Amino acid sequence: MCDPNIMSAFLQECRIGVAEEPHVFIIMGASGDLSKKKIFPTIWWLRRDGLLPDKTVVLGYARSKITPETMVSNSLAYMKVKDSEKPLLEEFKKSLHYVSGSYDALDDFKQLDKEITRLAGPCAVRIFYLALPPTVYKSVTSNIRHGCAGSNGANRLRVIVEKPFGHDLTSSNDLSTHLSSLFQEEQIYRIDHYLGKEMVQNLLVMRFGNRIFTPLWNRENIQAVTISFKEPFGTEGRGGYFDNYGIIRDVAQNHLMQVLSLVAMEKPASSDAEDIRNEKVKVLKCIQPITLDHAVLGQYVGNPQGEGEAKLGYLDDPTVPKNSLTPTFALLALFVKNERWDGVPFIIRCGKALNERKAEIRLQFRDVPGDIFEGDAKRNELVIRVQPNEAVYLKLNTKHPGQSFKPTETELDLTYGNRFKDVKLPDAYERLLLDVFAGSQIHFVRSDELREAWRIFTPLLHEIESKKVKPIPYVYGSRGPKESDDMSVRLGYHYSGTYKWVDPNSSSRL
Repeated sequence: MCDPNIMSAFLQECRIGVAEEPHVFIIMGASGDLSKKKIFPTIWWLRRDGLLPDKTVVLGYARSKITPETMVSNSLAYMKVKDSEKPLLEEFKKSLHYVSGSYDALDDFKQLDKEITRLAGPCAVRIFYLALPPTVYKSVTSNIRHGCAGSNGANRLRVIVEKPFGHDLTSSNDLSTHLSSLFQEEQIYRIDHYLGKEMVQNLLVMRFGNRIFTPLWNRENIQAVTISFKEPFGTEGRGGYFDNYGIIRDVAQNHLMQVLSLVAMEKPASSDAEDIRNEKVKVLKCIQPITLDHAVLGQYVGNPQGEGEAKLGYLDDPTVPKNSLTPTFALLALFVKNERWDGVPFIIRCGKALNERKAEIRLQFRDVPGDIFEGDAKRNELVIRVQPNEAVYLKLNTKHPGQSFKPTETELDLTYGNRFKDVKLPDAYERLLLDVFAGSQIHFVRSDELREAWRIFTPLLHEIESKKVKPIPYVYGSRGPKESDDMSVRLGYHYSGTYKWVDPNSSSRL
């Protein structure tokens, strides 16, 4: 169990004011993979750490005929229960309940309503988590509204919606119109787990809590911004789902655009949710739709020298159509047409089956004017590593030890695992679910924000599909297509390849 003395202060603050309220957390799709691997374990972690409101009931709903005990056994491998926590787990089980029903039958939802009332009374806060395929969103949300929404005010009903939020601008608008006909905007929590990550949330404090960055965070000083998401594995037999979306819809349009908006936005009037989301929308409105000439698309092929899955390409996945043109890699350049960022490329880079697991934000500064070191002084970079091993470091040129004045690349390093050794960094879903219990929408996506993101990406997606653009092959375990590096260079980003981050605990450190 997490020591409350070192638990995140933010998480404890979220709990204040909601501890005595009765809550019912309803997992729609309780027998599915998302519930089993992520949602149910997260609820257990919050209960284990004493962060859920005291009067919280967890209720699963799905078509399958299962029991609360089955819910626990299905998730046990993902819950990380220690031997010392088993008595607490037994207590947790007493708060679990399950109802079987259809997703399109209103009468089943009325029965669910009766069970909610029986378990928690008529005044409980009702939180519905849609751990469901988007094909049933409309019927489920309609039945929630008309069958089991309760009657105790807007702030006592909350609906959490998982991505994908549509397939393009038209389908996203259609879903948003449907949801807005049933619920008020403050009742809808569109969840993007990237907004729950420590270093993404840290962007606001870093940018607006440090005077040193204020005069530097603009086109006068920054050459390029790169936002990367890299996975070292392919689809591993699950390509059938991925093939319907591709890497742009799966990662770029949502996770990385959320990061971009936080990097590029202006300072909000306050730290309130609506002030922050207003500024995110403003900066998204300054971005023109992405064009194909600012895109590099790739699809991984097997590595003959690899082992196991690395020998297999995307098209070798038996669940993927044999002639699929779905990209597994994309490099996209976006431009923010405002006074702060005009001319600075924001380069989004994401892909599967690459050379490492990494998500980071990299701000590369311009060259030093009047260079006296004959090109040996490399560009400064501010790097925010989202995962793994959360860190912030600033790449600097310093004199190499010894007699010469030759510059060498070093860093000012804040690696969270070293600086905050005893602090538990909560999982992204822990933060976000606790936000929902607290009624805070600061880390959730608003409808106009979603609309602007789809406006930026939809023309490109339609052009790729209508022209049947063939992605460039790249080898499993590589950096991706060489053409992506070439485009970054053309956009003004300079990758020297000479810098190597050194673990501060390593004996090889200078």
